[in-house]
Amino acid sequence: RIHMGHVRNYTMGDVIARYKVTKGFNVLHPMGWDAFGMPAENAAMAIGGHPKDWTYQNIADMRAQMKPLGLSIDWSREFATCDPEYYGQQQALFLDMLEKGLVYRKNAVVNWDPVDMTVLANEQVIDGKGWRSGADVERRELTQWFFKISDYSEELLNALDDLDNWPAKVRLMQSNWIGKSRGLQFAFSLIDGPHGADRIEVYTTRPDTLLGASFVGISPDHPLAKQLERDNPEVAAFCADCRKGGTTEEALEKAEKKGFDTGLRVRHPFDTAWELPVYIANFILMDYGTGAIFGCPAHDQRDFDFATKYNLPIIATFLPSEDSSTEMDEAYVPLKSEKVFYTKGFAGEAWQTGEQAVDAAISVCEANGVGHGVTKFRLRDWGLSRQRYWGCPIPVVHCDSCGVVPEAKENLPIRLPDDVTFDVPGNPLDRHPTWRDCTCPKCSAPARRETDTMDTFVDSSWYYARFTAPHASTPTDLAEASYWMNVDQYIGGIEHAILHLLYSRFFARAMNITGHLPASAREPFDALFTQGMVVHETYFDGHEDSGKPRWVEPSDVRIETVDGQRASEVTFENVSVGVDALIGAE
Repeated sequence: RIHMGHVRNYTMGDVIARYKVTKGFNVLHPMGWDAFGMPAENAAMAIGGHPKDWTYQNIADMRAQMKPLGLSIDWSREFATCDPEYYGQQQALFLDMLEKGLVYRKNAVVNWDPVDMTVLANEQVIDGKGWRSGADVERRELTQWFFKISDYSEELLNALDDLDNWPAKVRLMQSNWIGKSRGLQFAFSLIDGPHGADRIEVYTTRPDTLLGASFVGISPDHPLAKQLERDNPEVAAFCADCRKGGTTEEALEKAEKKGFDTGLRVRHPFDTAWELPVYIANFILMDYGTGAIFGCPAHDQRDFDFATKYNLPIIATFLPSEDSSTEMDEAYVPLKSEKVFYTKGFAGEAWQTGEQAVDAAISVCEANGVGHGVTKFRLRDWGLSRQRYWGCPIPVVHCDSCGVVPEAKENLPIRLPDDVTFDVPGNPLDRHPTWRDCTCPKCSAPARRETDTMDTFVDSSWYYARFTAPHASTPTDLAEASYWMNVDQYIGGIEHAILHLLYSRFFARAMNITGHLPASAREPFDALFTQGMVVHETYFDGHEDSGKPRWVEPSDVRIETVDGQRASEVTFENVSVGVDALIGAE
């Protein structure tokens, strides 16, 4: 059922659409249904039904509620992302992106939701838990499909400056998520490394603190850690324990800092007599930088906590003033724009800002053959593989002779089978031999269809373009797309800032490269309005076995005072309870 948040949102859009019509504009004001995903699959398992039936019944109910509202919606363009006609064109778009090198496949450490039994993108892990199930996320290494969104980091970042009609907060959130940084990449010489390993590559955004180095840390997924893991059961046990947490920076920041002293040592690049211990640390990500860091506890709170725990030196390289004490109870981390006094500086003036010191340090290091300055981005490639049934099938097959082969376009859409069961955990497509087993489109030999489906954020990353020609036999009709695009006014929640909105900006560029959108539509949404959420005082009573809160209706709650305290727990949350929209809109 629709709720008041829907009514409020669509009424706003209706006001704008009607106003523009009265001004003589041709207005495209469509309606569609973002319909794939885990909620439908989970609901089907709970009620013993089928996700398709559950989804289309909900669409019918919501459509019946919405039409009497009299909104000026063009219902002739309506579609659902679970319609084969829609996801078949999405499969065609995937193949076009694969041909242009925008999609690739690799082994990767991913966020694994043990309840929903699927991979989650970093953006879908909230406080170390799955965004749908609420389960503690684990790290696993799986073969996954990825979109090369990181290739567009610079463009996506710079183009934010031209989005004058977007909220400044959303632009800042995307800018921080893309995360451009300038730093130094260099190597520590490894002393007596195993299996011929002789160096550890490090990327740092604070090369000015090199003289405060206390230890070198490597990710549990670093190649050196994996070598040690094979040779040492204690290392293997430690790394296995580290992989129980998620892969996001947020999850690692909140986790207890743990380290394992490998017994290995490296030489400091400025002094070969200065040796630093090498730790495997649970808070280091393999896919950011090089998967290795040097720890400067005096100027990084995470490193400070780690050094305190393992009794490592804490060496200040700069202080607030010349007479400040070098004894520290916590890390001293001023803004980079703030001038500080360098007690152990090796480049630039004694008094300088962090920004000046970093630039000077990079120049000195490069001049002395200690690494080189590089620019990196925090944004990582978008893993799109999901081990679920109710999603768009990835249109490739696996052939023993030919390897990974794109499906022939004339065979699209690759439809989901209807005869599946959800009586056991996991992906039903893996257990469906008549769908899974197929013929290689290249050599006609027996092959196996890809059983992963696409992340549902793929479905919502290009629907705006499909609305311009919803019945076209290609992903878009370029003439229609050129006429209607861009979206003049987007109304949506700020919760989409680093998910749907960023992905859509990437997809618009990909669709231009593949010939489905004009260059003028590489930035798809001209104006953005974040309308806020309808909220309600909500209550929960204990927790279910899954650890998720058990929500109850306010009318069912009786507030009592026990020892001077309210007996119920209260929070303000986004309300998603259906209402009679016709009554609610009066």
